Amino acid sequence: MSVILILIITSIIVALLFLGAFYWAVKSGQYDDTYSPSVRMLFEEKKSKKSKSETHGV
Repeated sequence: MSVILILIITSIIVALLFLGAFYWAVKSGQYDDTYSPSVRMLFEEKKSKKSKSETHGV
């Protein structure tokens, strides 16, 4: 019976830690940008230019 009580208390503590981390992320603005992820796939990625030594293996 004492093992179950320890597991319940531990799970409540872990759940409160995750709730606190989520609250901190929301308050610090982690989820503020909701527009750009939806249109990011519409823009082409810029290709980097490689120098001649990289393309010819010299």
